[in-house]
Amino acid sequence: MNDSLPDWCGETAALLHNISDAPALEAALLVEHVTGITRTRQRSDASQRLSQVHMLRLQQLREQRLRGEPLAYVLGEAHFWTLKLQITPAVLIPRPETELVVERALAHLAGVNTQVLDLGTGSGAIALAIATERPQTQVLACDVSADALQVAQINATNLQLGNIEPRRSDWFSNIHGQSFDVIVSNPPYIDIHDPDVQPQVRAHEPHIALFAADAGMASFNAIVSAAPRHLRNGGWLIMEHGWQQAAKVRLLLESHGFVGVASHLDLAGHERVTEAQFFSSLNHRDEHD
Repeated sequence: MNDSLPDWCGETAALLHNISDAPALEAALLVEHVTGITRTRQRSDASQRLSQVHMLRLQQLREQRLRGEPLAYVLGEAHFWTLKLQITPAVLIPRPETELVVERALAHLAGVNTQVLDLGTGSGAIALAIATERPQTQVLACDVSADALQVAQINATNLQLGNIEPRRSDWFSNIHGQSFDVIVSNPPYIDIHDPDVQPQVRAHEPHIALFAADAGMASFNAIVSAAPRHLRNGGWLIMEHGWQQAAKVRLLLESHGFVGVASHLDLAGHERVTEAQFFSSLNHRDEHD
């Protein structure tokens, strides 16, 4: 068995060519994960050898990846914001576009003693990023999945964050008598029949976190209709959605009395995140006009 590290990486990159957009990078990441040899060292020293133990483990992980399992699940980790998070098949793999939710939340969290609710937290990516950047903000991270919530708890513990509380809740079902300055969510929003969903995503990522009824709008209907009862006066609701859903989400927010409704573009130029503000006093006044 050839134990040359460069040879193993070259062979693996060739095998991954048909299922990966960056096969050479993936090969290097697998090696770094198993051996601890950084990608910089891999490039600078072509004489490195792999131990028998490392070869066996790398072979196992490579086979998982060749079966179509996403790299984040193979590695058991993913990067989001400035964080390295533990990832399992119980949670969605964090995407770069979701960082826009964090950016918009931070823009509305300048004060102290603020409260944030993250609905459908999954791995905790959004909640943990906010908790890291705003240590004086208390973040409640909710998910209906006990398995997902366990992942979020592990990540919070690993990051030594004391200002985040994971809680099991089906949207607002277990949120009693609490109000928040900001509510964030990356809910399931894909139509189950959407032909553009990548086969790897459909096969491996949790459907409960991906797909929603009513052409993907069911989650937004549930969140937007209940959010006003859990927002402080002038509080913000910030949601990620599909790139073709922005107009529907804006209309839904406006129909429930939200103001300042605006959509924001992701790095690909798509309307990916929509935010809106709710004034209970304004809506109370409207009810009596």
